[in-house]
Amino acid sequence: MNDPQQNTPTPENYMTLTFPSLSENESFARVAVASFAAQLDPTMEQLTELKTAVSEAVTNAIIHGYEDRAGEVRIRCTIRMGTVEVIVEDDGAGISDVEQARQPLYTSRPELERSGMGITIMENFVDELFIESTPGKGTRVIMRKTISDRSALHS
Repeated sequence: MNDPQQNTPTPENYMTLTFPSLSENESFARVAVASFAAQLDPTMEQLTELKTAVSEAVTNAIIHGYEDRAGEVRIRCTIRMGTVEVIVEDDGAGISDVEQARQPLYTSRPELERSGMGITIMENFVDELFIESTPGKGTRVIMRKTISDRSALHS
């Protein structure tokens, strides 16, 4: 897959986070990304959608990427021209068939009673979603969401 980051303008602002693959860090990740994105003055709906997409990506990294072993999850957020880009990466198990994983209701861990809707939810809550994965090496999820200029809505 081509790198979807090629030929993009220099970010206006960015932040990076690295944390252990513990389920309790999922809420930390969503709040951190939401706080960072708040500088774009998103609507509550936009913020909720972004937080939900981040939650799904981080949860997938922890549950599917690392399964029952420890690892690290990395998040990089950038803001460019009113668009927030969130990259969630792990060095875990990877995805052997990304297209199959994108299918609604598909889960690689049915014993955990997961819904298999994580990627579908991400696709519905962001404008662009790219998934790069190599079995045994990890997964990178790139999400982009354009935040409307609320000041323009009031003029």
